[in-house]
Amino acid sequence: MKERAGIQSVEVGFALLEALGDAAGPLMLRDLAAAAGMSAAKAHRYLVSFQRLRLVVQDPASTRYDLGPAALQLGLASLSRLDAVKLARERITGLMEQVGHTLALAVWGNHGPTIVHWEESPSAVTVNLRLGDVMPLLSSATGRCFAAYASKEAIAPLLRDELARVQKQGRTDVPASMAQVRAMLDDVRQRGGARVVDVLLPGIVGFCVPVFDADGHVALGLVALGPTGTFDAAWDGAVHGPLREAAAQLSADLGWRG
Repeated sequence: MKERAGIQSVEVGFALLEALGDAAGPLMLRDLAAAAGMSAAKAHRYLVSFQRLRLVVQDPASTRYDLGPAALQLGLASLSRLDAVKLARERITGLMEQVGHTLALAVWGNHGPTIVHWEESPSAVTVNLRLGDVMPLLSSATGRCFAAYASKEAIAPLLRDELARVQKQGRTDVPASMAQVRAMLDDVRQRGGARVVDVLLPGIVGFCVPVFDADGHVALGLVALGPTGTFDAAWDGAVHGPLREAAAQLSADLGWRG
């Protein structure tokens, strides 16, 4: 398809705004120009116009440049229109084709991590899960992921009740004490996701990785499920690697800068 014509000067000038957005703080003219790949004189001409539009401000004392109030307003307007689940649903089919296994989306509901979308692989084995199901915190990858990243206030009562049931049942395949729970959640955070094998469902491997919003809160969990015989259960393997990359891209598109 033929590329449509645009206004080159707008595209060139945007490099300055992009450099300010990527920077840890305000920049001197020479550093900003270098980051945008242009001369200081050329950058200054663009910055004059950007200041008039309130996209950029210059501190009179330090002479450093930073993003202005108009840039903030545009960013907030964009974030307010983002729907994490809608954005993920638009991409999940392509991701499912890439990894070759069933994928799902989960959000934090009134009773815990809840499945809100399901994309079943053509070669999937039947699993006894449905839309609206609330996933356990200790025995599912989804639950472990949310337990590691959701607020402690939301997690604490559910975790306490589930831990009591586990202890009563005498289970040994899931954490049975708070010390074991803390160790498990630390491992989830260190790896950037959760995995269970033959725990929630016999013969099934599950991964769940978090997607964060602009405030760093977990917006949803991206879940992959498959049979142990064909599912790559390795960390950063053929399933977890693409899953984690997709979650990172979704988080970035939602405004997370972690």
